[in-house]
Amino acid sequence: MHNLPNYHYICGMKRLLLILFAALALSVSVAEGQIYAKINALYAIVGVVNPQVEAVIAPHSTFVIDATFSPWRSVGGRHLFFGMFNGEYRYYFKGATTGFYAAFNAGGMGFDIHKPQLFKNGSLLSFPNKYGKGFGLILGLCAGYQHHFAERWTVDAFVGIGFLRSWYNGYLNDGSIVMHPQGHEDYLHPDPFNGSSEIMPFKAGVSIGYRIFDPKRHKSKSL
Repeated sequence: MHNLPNYHYICGMKRLLLILFAALALSVSVAEGQIYAKINALYAIVGVVNPQVEAVIAPHSTFVIDATFSPWRSVGGRHLFFGMFNGEYRYYFKGATTGFYAAFNAGGMGFDIHKPQLFKNGSLLSFPNKYGKGFGLILGLCAGYQHHFAERWTVDAFVGIGFLRSWYNGYLNDGSIVMHPQGHEDYLHPDPFNGSSEIMPFKAGVSIGYRIFDPKRHKSKSL
């Protein structure tokens, strides 16, 4: 029986998520900034849920909690079931929530997916004959542009690329586990638990946002 390194990584992910939640709560309580609730319209078209909450923490800075969930356990025989959670710091060059911004984010994910492949087997997009179930960590960079088109409404277009580290078991399409994954050829005993690291795009979208809290308005009403 091999050791289970995933236990330590799961504990690390839990700590990371707690830190992200604590950072958002602290930043909002200290800065008493505006808060926007958003939904990614681009993802919604294909049935993927991606809500976001953005809080202003400084004149040029915001903090975003971003969750993504794909409920598709099988599409044409391909597994596309996953969830991601990210915390993101944004710096707006013009002013918080307006114009171009650059961002850094960190988070975690869990997945049961056939990993998409680009420009392989003579196709723009293809899928391998096996899928993976596991979890991972994400560190990424993002760039975007946000525009206010009404008193409370915004549209936010963004794209991000990041370093993904994942741990998983592989399965063939018939559901049988891959006991000898690539990279384990020299192992004395079969070990299906595998891992990989890669740099790839991991987020993109066009989100519609609504300001749900404005401290200036709240204070004026209370006077």
